[in-house]
Amino acid sequence: MNKKRVLSGLQPSGKLHIGNYFGAIKQYVDLQQYGNEVFYFVANYHAMTSISNKQELEQNSIDIVLDLLALGLKPEESSIFMQSHIPEVCELAWLLSTVTPMSLLEKCHSYKDKLAKGILPMHGLFAYPVLMAADILIYGSEIVPVGKDQKQHLEVTRDIAVKFNMTYDKDVFKLPEPFIVQELAVVPGTDGQKMSKSYHNTIEIFMAEKKLRKTINKIVTDSKAVEEVKAPETCNVYALLKLFLDEAELQIWDARYRNGGMGYGEAKKALFEAMMDKFGYARKKREELKNNMDYINDVLKAGAENAKQAASVVLDNARSAAGIL
Repeated sequence: MNKKRVLSGLQPSGKLHIGNYFGAIKQYVDLQQYGNEVFYFVANYHAMTSISNKQELEQNSIDIVLDLLALGLKPEESSIFMQSHIPEVCELAWLLSTVTPMSLLEKCHSYKDKLAKGILPMHGLFAYPVLMAADILIYGSEIVPVGKDQKQHLEVTRDIAVKFNMTYDKDVFKLPEPFIVQELAVVPGTDGQKMSKSYHNTIEIFMAEKKLRKTINKIVTDSKAVEEVKAPETCNVYALLKLFLDEAELQIWDARYRNGGMGYGEAKKALFEAMMDKFGYARKKREELKNNMDYINDVLKAGAENAKQAASVVLDNARSAAGIL
């Protein structure tokens, strides 16, 4: 990939789990290694549509920064910042909202999905795609890492950008391209459904060691006895082991499943050990970072300064095009 400006954000809606890591954060770390100009932000404005507790939102926001730094994002290679530290994004969201058709927002499945889950309708939920478009467009982003289920958000952003450019007959905004992260099999949660905070079935990366072991032991399996042959392809534990083990190790476990004489407890123990091995350094580093908040604040300040510099150029062009004095 040629050097590009990359942009992505994470909502501070709860503790990071292994589905978040393999579905997004691993790719974030990889993208910064290619010499790209990378911007990653904590989407705390967006989180206000689901979190109304001040302390929870503040703590979650800091936790995300600690997590990202512990898992491999480097401030010298990536600009890491709080969405709320760039007030320009809210002004751009208003400018974009004046050209965004209602029909475009009514098509967005995210709003419908959240209403179906019992979340009360509010303007913030409905206008969420406009703020997201402002997040993406204000930094002149060229590449946006997304999963296939999030591709619609980027398509809406492109539609809004085109509408603004056409309305004011000026190419203010670049049209960002999606970077579809490498397709993974669905990361199963402890109950076998897709791992999601909504299903309360997650395995958190940084949970206490004793709690992590207990959570892994809760993973649902069938009731086959130790001596019985088992099918790795239908086992939730094996599906998670595949994320952590190399091909040679997986072949050993595949044979153990198919030959019988192995209890699921052994596989769960192996998964626990694999997780501790994979994230052991990150877990230790996170504890160190947690005790150095001056450094965290410096990282966020430097990231915001870089982001603000990029944002001011785009916002000035948008204001000029629209005739805002």
